[in-house]
Parts: sequence; C-alpha cells; structure tokens
Amino acid sequence: MLIRSVNLIVFTLIFSGAVAQVYPGGQLPADTPKLFAKGILSDGLSNRDFTISPKGDEIFFTLQQAHFASSTILHLVKKNDKWSEPEVASFSGRYRDLEAAFSPDGQTIYFSSDRPLSGDKAKDFDIWKVKKMPDGQWGEPENLGPEVNSDKNEFYPSITKSGNLYFTADKDYGKGSEDIVVCKWTGAGYSKPEILPEDINTKYDEFNAFVDPDEQFILFSSYGRPDDMGGGDLYISHKEGKGNWMPVKHLPPPLNSVSLDYCPFVSWDKQYLVFTSNRTNKSFKDGKVKNYQQLKEMLVNPGNGWDDIYWVKFDINWLK
Repeated sequence: MLIRSVNLIVFTLIFSGAVAQVYPGGQLPADTPKLFAKGILSDGLSNRDFTISPKGDEIFFTLQQAHFASSTILHLVKKNDKWSEPEVASFSGRYRDLEAAFSPDGQTIYFSSDRPLSGDKAKDFDIWKVKKMPDGQWGEPENLGPEVNSDKNEFYPSITKSGNLYFTADKDYGKGSEDIVVCKWTGAGYSKPEILPEDINTKYDEFNAFVDPDEQFILFSSYGRPDDMGGGDLYISHKEGKGNWMPVKHLPPPLNSVSLDYCPFVSWDKQYLVFTSNRTNKSFKDGKVKNYQQLKEMLVNPGNGWDDIYWVKFDINWLK
C-alpha cells in the first residue's frame, strides 16, 4: 500500500508539472474566470487578445497604450518545456498592430495593422498575414488585398480549416457601425465579404469573433443589446444540421460582467475559453479605506481597470 501511495504521489507531481507547462502561469482554470498567466500576460499593463499555436509552443498577445496611442504584438516561445518572457514580435513594433490569429496549420499568422501599403502614407486598419519560414522565423507581412480590405477598418481575423476568413468590418452595408463578415476561400483567392446573418449581426455593434476552425460555432462580442450587462458582452451561436446559424445565446455571469468582455479565443482542444476583460478588482468598491501603499499596489496590478486576459473552462452546454 505504501509503495502504491508513493507511486501515485510521484505520478501526480509529474503529471501536474506537465500540465503546468502547457500554458504559462501554472494552474488551469475551473468554471469561474481567473487571470491567465498572472504576472506574465496579465501584469497590470493593458494586455488584450490571445492566440496559441496548434502545437502549443508559441503565444501572441497585444500590449496597448492608453487611447490607442500604441499597439504592439508580443510573442512567447516554449523551448525545452519552458516559456520565454514576452518579447516584441519580429513583425511588430513600428506601427499599431493587434489581434494575431494562427491558421489551423500553424504556418501563418493573421493580424490587423494600420501600417502603410507603401512608403509612410497613413492607412486605416487592414488584415495582414505573415508566414513561417523554413528556419522557424516569421517572414515579412503581406496585405490581404482589396478582396478583403477596404478604405475602412478591418479587425480581428479568425481563419478556419476551409480557408474562410472571418473578421470585424466597418462597412456601409452593415447593420451596425461594426459587423462580423466572412470572406470565403475559393481555392484561388477570397470572395467578397459577406455579412453574417441577422441575430449575429444587429443594429448594435458586433465585433471580435472567434470562429471554430470547423465552423460549427462562433463566439463574439456585442455592445448595446438589451441583455448587455453594461460594457459589452460575449455571445455564442452554433450551426444546426443544415448549416444555418442558430439564435445567439448571451453567456452568463461571471463570464460576462458589467465591464467590457471581448477578444474570445477557444483552445484547439476546445477545453478552455480565453478572453479579455477590463473588469476591476472588487477591493476598489469594498467600502474600506486604503492607505497609499495599498492603493498603489491595486493600481499597478491586474484588475486596475486596464485590459487583462482571463480564462475559464469551455462549457459544451453553451452550445445547447
């Protein structure tokens, strides 16, 4: 019995260590949202959006400055089962870049940027891509061209196994000021953007959609709907047997909050939902007087009102 107990303890420690290395920051989440990689990706700065490679060895997220003065994509790499510190991605740092997303094969990153097409002429936000080189480094960014991009903003790409590209667009033909559209892959290029159907897109703002690589469900944010808890919430829809999108469901609290909850990403194994929120530490409103050091500690750490990255177990019941 003693030998069996010792073996069980050793196995548990090894297994727990292996699990902890899959994602930076240690413990996995449960049914209540918790900060993702506290002190690494959630550190008191304005950190938002998230993607991890299908192999689980690279992470990209965005660090922003107040008032969108700057926006830089950061990169972490896992080597020998250890995650690196965040560094500026090789293709970012000069212009406002954000919202990186891996292709399902892990060989391409799609992202939004206001970098010029040529020279230094100012540009609105377009969808760009960058491919992985044979040496494992990332190459030079390429604009996706006029089939996808326009003279208005395009944000938050999500690419599927079929090659279809979903993103947020500011279009004259939209139902609100921002809508979710898809450019279908034809084998030779992209079709013109098609706005997703009613209920996903409404007269309110819909934005930042994560689409399941198999295109069976969509998670997105919307602001202004009657059931919005206050700052913009997460919603989900799935496809029925004939391939039509079902009426959306408002995800329940505490996943949604009175603050802005957005930038969803679902892990490749569909076990976890990672999202961004600017919800604040409850200690700010607990009615207790704080001294200067306590206030300073609260203001330089996650939960200070800037964007933080959270995660939670993905609940299959959300799709029912």
